[in-house]
Parts: sequence; structure tokens; C-alpha cells
Amino acid sequence: MLGRTDSRRRLIAVLLVFVVCALALGVRLASWQVGEREKLIAAAATQTTLRVEEPTKRGEIYDRTGTVVLATSVARDRLVGAPKQLTRSERQQTADALIRILALDEPQATELRDRMDLGKSYVILARGIESSMADRIRTASRDGVIRGITLESEPLRVYPQIGGGPDSSLAAHLLGFVNREGTGQYGVEQGYQEILAGSPRVTVSDRDSSGRAVPGTAVVQWAGAAGEDLSLTIDAGLQLSVEQALLHAWIADKAKRVSAVVMDPFSGEIYAEATYPSYDGNDYAAIAAKDPNRFMDPVVSSVYEPGSVFKMMTASAALEAKTVKLKTKINDVGTLRLDGGRTKVDDADRRAKGWMTFEDGIARSRNVVAAKVALGLGATTRESSAILHDTWQKLGFGQPTGIDVAGEVGGLVNDPAIRPWREIDLANASFGQGVAVTPIQLATSFAALMNGGTLVRPHVVKAIGAHEIVTAPGPQVIGATISKQLVGVMAHVIASVPFYHDRTIVPGYQVGGKTGTAQIWDAKKGRWKVNLFNYSFVGFIARQKDRPDLVVAIRIEEGTPTVARVGQLEMPVMSFELFRMIATDAIKTPDLLRDRPIVELNPDR
Repeated sequence: MLGRTDSRRRLIAVLLVFVVCALALGVRLASWQVGEREKLIAAAATQTTLRVEEPTKRGEIYDRTGTVVLATSVARDRLVGAPKQLTRSERQQTADALIRILALDEPQATELRDRMDLGKSYVILARGIESSMADRIRTASRDGVIRGITLESEPLRVYPQIGGGPDSSLAAHLLGFVNREGTGQYGVEQGYQEILAGSPRVTVSDRDSSGRAVPGTAVVQWAGAAGEDLSLTIDAGLQLSVEQALLHAWIADKAKRVSAVVMDPFSGEIYAEATYPSYDGNDYAAIAAKDPNRFMDPVVSSVYEPGSVFKMMTASAALEAKTVKLKTKINDVGTLRLDGGRTKVDDADRRAKGWMTFEDGIARSRNVVAAKVALGLGATTRESSAILHDTWQKLGFGQPTGIDVAGEVGGLVNDPAIRPWREIDLANASFGQGVAVTPIQLATSFAALMNGGTLVRPHVVKAIGAHEIVTAPGPQVIGATISKQLVGVMAHVIASVPFYHDRTIVPGYQVGGKTGTAQIWDAKKGRWKVNLFNYSFVGFIARQKDRPDLVVAIRIEEGTPTVARVGQLEMPVMSFELFRMIATDAIKTPDLLRDRPIVELNPDR
């Protein structure tokens, strides 16, 4: 007789298994319905609804007058296809017809055919189609020549002002551009993306099996908000003349690039800022394919060794430390031995000029004079290094200026507190070697040297909509008395050196500044570049003596000298000559300084 197969214990075990499974399923179901409810609803909604974001009108960009349009948006059509809904022969027929209508070349035609063969329900075939071409496409669609094709309106960013050189739009580096997705790239367009773009209009509608919106089901979730207009500090007329001057110097000097900044030293407003070669913001796609580095703005994004313009920073440190006066006599020995004779510093001509005043040493750009003054800032090399480095920091080197465009870099400054400087490091630093800066940093630091000692924040946006931007005063970084002395030193540079005076002076105005010429290190070859130099000039022009109105910074990158002798490097257009061209145009620009009073520098009490 067979035994019984049922068992109370086994039944209880099976029942417990069912209970546990039921509880687990219940917990999981509750978790889905409560904890993941929103996620599940959203997932379901994506299967049955279509969410569309439509960009609103992007804000326009004007120059400082509010009348010259630098950037605007126009309506254009994009060509959209639904090749998945077509047979192979229909796709081929439609592609052939579109190639004829759009007059595409072979690479463009191949790309369009490839897109039609993707088999998708939605594919963009062409952009920026003007109204006449759009009418031809609509006619072909009505006649059945093309199938599965629609036209959708989209905004196109346009830069209507012609630049100062071939194939360029005005202020291209400063403005940047807007890509096909409506996102600003570089310059003001990227820096003020959220303000210019506003917020998109959002609609939700039911979707059919092909993924398209069901007519009549659209509901507006968010009406969107148009972007705000910007008024820049840039004067369009001056900007154009600056770009033309840079083109002239670029050609004459066979330079890699030429840059310039014109700034109000008291407010930090940028009146003009340019680099040549430039580009056409309306044709950014072609530039991106050939040379995307062209988009970078060297004024804010490219660093270099500035050379002797940095002697003004050494002068500022020494006058503040009271280790020298302008009339202090210093012996220029031509070559200065340092670090126990292991290193040395030479003047450009390697000739001893004997005893001269400190201000004459700056005017004649004597490296030995600057090095001796820097070494004497403190009781030891360490202390002197700390004092000079502190002056650099106060004047903004080693950190971004805060200019309101995208892509600014902070430069490269070695901190002697981290790695102590040798005597040769301090000496080189005194005349701008072993440090890397941007042109906008130079313009900003010189503004502080000449405006009474205040470090301003450079900026290019004057107003957002109807609201004018008010910039808070910067910190006082040097004394007003020192500032007035430095203005005098810069004026003395031009007045006392005929080589500068004859090609820099502007009749009826006072000018002053400092030159810089620096070798360029070739990292690939591990040596200095041959017969190529960076030329700089930073200076001021004034309507009234010792009261600067404008600061102008010039950089000629990899200029080729036509005269290259020891102590003498000349080009067809020198940096200080380019300064004179630009400063003259700036000071005479109508209405630029009309509402600005002549500012007197009040010395320290």
C-alpha cells in the first residue's frame, strides 16, 4: 500500500511561498504605483504625446548708439523630409528633384541622398532656405514632383555690418556667433546666451504612429519669453576703423595676427576691440570646417610674454616701495651678472650707457636699469620677488579681468612663494619675461596706472534692454600720487625718445605709453623663433595734459622685422605707429567723449 503524499507541513510551506511571493508582488506593485508613479506616467506620455520646444525671438545686439545693429535674427525655412513614408523610387525621385532645385554640388548632393536613404520619419535636409527657393519647393510639392517634404520656419542669426577686412563681419571675435541649435558660441553671444535667447515656447500634442503631431491636439504648456536686446559699449564707426588699421598692419608687417583694444581707463568701457585675421559670423560653418581656431578671440584668450611694457609694473612697485625716485641715478652697465656670475641680463644693444635717471632708463627701455630696480625692491631676492609679484597681483595679472565675454583666460604667473625666484628670474620678470598675459589684462592694468590707481573691470555690454548696467568701482591698487607720476613717465617715454616721438605724437593731444618687444619660444623645436617677435604698445591719449582719456593696447604677433640689428628691430608699421592711427581715430570719433568730463587725478593727501 502506497503512503500518502499530502503533508500538513508541506502544505504550510507551499502556502508560505505563495504568501511571500504575493507580498513581494504587492510591494513591487505599490512601489510602481506610488514611488515611481511620475516616472511611469512620463514614460507612457512619451509613447503617446509629442513635446516641441520652439525658440522665441533672440534679442538683437546694437552698438553704443543703439542705432547700429550688430546682430539680429531673420526667418528662414528648413527643408524637412519623411523618407520612411516613401518607397525607394519615390525617395530617389524626390532627391533628384531637390538637387536640381537647390542647385547642389556633388558633395552636397551625395549628402542629401544619404539623408533620404536613412529611412527615418523626420530628417533635416537643408537649412537657411530663402523665400524664392521655398516657393519653388512648395510648387514642386503641389505638382507631385517631390513627396514627403515640408518646410519649417526657423530663425537664422545674421551679422549685417561688414568688417574692416575681406570675408569678415564687424566685431566678429567680440560678438561670436549662434549655431544651428540656437546656442551662442564665443564672445557676447555665448556670454549672454540666456539673456539673448530668452525661454522657448513649449507645446504638447498627441502623436500618431509615425511620430508626428496629430492636428488639432496641440496644447501650449509655456508661452515662452523673447530674449532681451543688448546695447554694447562698442562704437561701430571706431570699430570699423580699428579693423581697417589692423588689416593694414597685418599685411605690412607680415604678422600672424594683430590685435587692439580701445578702453575708457576710468569706467572700463571697451570702445573697440578687434583682431585680424577675423572671420564672417554669417559663414561660421565654413570657418569651422577649415580653421576653427579662428573663432578664438586673442584679446581675451591668447597669452604671450609682453616684454618691456612690464617695466611700467616694475616702476609702479618701486615708486610704491619708495626704493627709487624718478630722478634717481642708476648705472646702466650694459650687461648685469647675477647668481654669482652664473647668469646675466643684457640690454638690447648690449652697450653700457652709464649713469641715467630712473625715468630715462624706462624711456630708453634699458633692461639693466629695470633689473637693478627690481633687485633693490627689498633687502633680499626673496623679499624683492614678493613685492614685484604682489604688484602684479594687485594689477590683475594671473587672473581673469572679468570682462563679460566667453573664453577669457587668466594668464600665467609664477608665484615666488611656491617656487622661489632666482636673481635671474626676478631680473627677467622686471622687463616682462617669464610671465604670460592677455592684451585685455595689459589694457586693464595700464588703466589703473593712469586713472588714479583704481582697477576697473573691462566690459562690453552697456545696457540690457532699457536697463543700463552700472559697474561698481574697483579696488584702489596704487596711490593716486604714484599714478600721476606714472602718467608722467609714460609721457616722458614719448617726449624724450625721438624714435618714438616722431611716429607717435598726435598734434593737439598728449600721448604717452610704453613699448615691448619679445622673442617667441618655439616649443616644438625647443628654440627661439628666428626673426619673428611679439611687438606691444600700451599707451594713452589725452585732451588735456596728464589727464588720460583713452587707453589703447596693441599687439603685433609674430611680426617680421625689415631691419634686424642688435638693439634695433623695425617693421613697416611699428606698434606705436599703429597706436597713433587708432588713438587719433578714437579721440576724434563723434560723440564718443562728448558727455564725459575731463577727469583730474587728485594726488594723495
